[in-house]
Amino acid sequence: MGKTFQRPEALADTMTHYCPGCTHGVAHRLVAEVIDELGIRGRTVGIAPVGCAVLMYNYFTFDFQEAAHGRAPAMATGIKRVRPDLVVFTYQGDGDLASIGLSEIVHAANRGEKFTTIFINNAVYGMTGGQMAPTTMPDQRTTTSPFGRKTDFTGMPVKVAEMLSALTTPAYIARQAVISPKYINRSKKALKKAFQYQLEERCFSLVELISTCPTNWGMTPLDSLKWAEEKMLPYFKLGDFKLPEEI
Repeated sequence: MGKTFQRPEALADTMTHYCPGCTHGVAHRLVAEVIDELGIRGRTVGIAPVGCAVLMYNYFTFDFQEAAHGRAPAMATGIKRVRPDLVVFTYQGDGDLASIGLSEIVHAANRGEKFTTIFINNAVYGMTGGQMAPTTMPDQRTTTSPFGRKTDFTGMPVKVAEMLSALTTPAYIARQAVISPKYINRSKKALKKAFQYQLEERCFSLVELISTCPTNWGMTPLDSLKWAEEKMLPYFKLGDFKLPEEI
């Protein structure tokens, strides 16, 4: 009986450090599949800043750079401008991108830098201790909001995709999820579209992926998938928010 699936060439044959049930692994797999299908592994450079994915260079078979916390867009800008022939992407969490690195991503998008950003939104700081992030849901408990996020004091969760799509320059902004097969299939299509736009030198692109963090949410992996669908998706709507054709 033949194999029905195999490991993408862009994905390394190694164990990961991620917690059980973490959906970073799903996102990694999708990135690897897209890179293989587009035949760009030999000229792709990934950039991971501080966060749960800080060690993701161990999991891929192409070049990687590590950036300071929140500064991946600045590094991507430099690499892409010096070597426009390369395919450059950043891979960032919500604490990294939407908090300490918010100005970096906003201005890179507004300049129309020709790289791709993969934005993992799991509504919490992961690696640094489960603190409240800009994307933490109302009444969600974290280590810095043990009684739940109070929106009258901390405001509502930041909608990064909607915020960036309001800018004139960025051309492809989408949000999908990696919490069930039907959403995962859509996520792969969005990621492939984002890389294709970069290959065509058309625009800045960002794909936000709704993800889970069972450890910091204090849930089982199955419960975290259910919670993400019931609590996050009604607020963080899925779909394409901006397309190059609309500019």
